[in-house]
Amino acid sequence: MTHVSIIGGGNMGPAIAEVVTRGGNTADIYTSADLDRPIAGDVVVLAVPYPALSTVLGQRASQLEGKIVVDITNPLNFETYDSLTVPADASATSELAAALPNSRVIKAFNTNFAATLASGQVNDQPTTVLIAGDDAGAKSLLTDVVTAGGLRVADAGSLRRARELEALGFLQITLAASEQTSWSAGFALMN
Repeated sequence: MTHVSIIGGGNMGPAIAEVVTRGGNTADIYTSADLDRPIAGDVVVLAVPYPALSTVLGQRASQLEGKIVVDITNPLNFETYDSLTVPADASATSELAAALPNSRVIKAFNTNFAATLASGQVNDQPTTVLIAGDDAGAKSLLTDVVTAGGLRVADAGSLRRARELEALGFLQITLAASEQTSWSAGFALMN
């Protein structure tokens, strides 16, 4: 059984916790009120907005050492919704990996909305979680947790692919924010 700690109590944190527990694993959620509670999981999901990553690192970087750290952020400009805020040759996840050299950092869940994680479907298709990272063991463990929870997984490749996943997440968010799709919609991979 895998224990997953989720930092962030917004919409995504509880939805990811539901996927984890649906598959027979355990999850706990940490909010800003839980600063004195040490991180318990071997897998830690950072379910916070991109601007909050620096705060999380300032408070918990030492607790993340040796753990699998899952970045779900999309580094978009929240004022204009018209661009990503990281350089074109970088990603939020690559920045996080540089800040946590003793952690196993991967990208996942950023191309999913909470509703499709909770329901397990995008229309009539199973929800697919895209995962990118350089640590095959970390990706394999997260894949096992996600598939046990009833979702599909597609390995998007190395950590360098996090940039493309963030662009896809950005596109999905802007389409929903402009009401061209709903917040319960999403992209589906068809086999």
